[in-house]
Amino acid sequence: MSLSTDDVKRIARLARIETSDAEAQATQTQLNSIFDLIATMQAVDTRGVAPMAHAQEVYQRLRDDVATESDHRAAFQAIAPAVDNGLYLVPKVID
Repeated sequence: MSLSTDDVKRIARLARIETSDAEAQATQTQLNSIFDLIATMQAVDTRGVAPMAHAQEVYQRLRDDVATESDHRAAFQAIAPAVDNGLYLVPKVID
C-alpha cells in the first residue's frame, strides 16, 4: 500500500491537522516506509512458530503463597471509634 501526498493531506484535513506541502511530503515518506515494513513482515512465513509472550525465555520466580504476618484485625478494631460486624464505620460525607 502506498499513499500519495493528496491522501496524506486528506487524512490531515479529516484529523483537523494543518500541514504544509513539505510536511505532507515528509509524512508521506515516513508512512510509506512504515507500510513497506509491514508488508515485509507479513510476507514472512510464520506457520509453525508458537506465539511468545516475551522476546526472551524469561520466567518469574514465584514464592509460595503463605501468610507471613499475624492477624492484627481485632487489635486495630478495638481502638477504632466505630466498628460494626468487622467493618469500620465512618461519618457520611456526601449528601
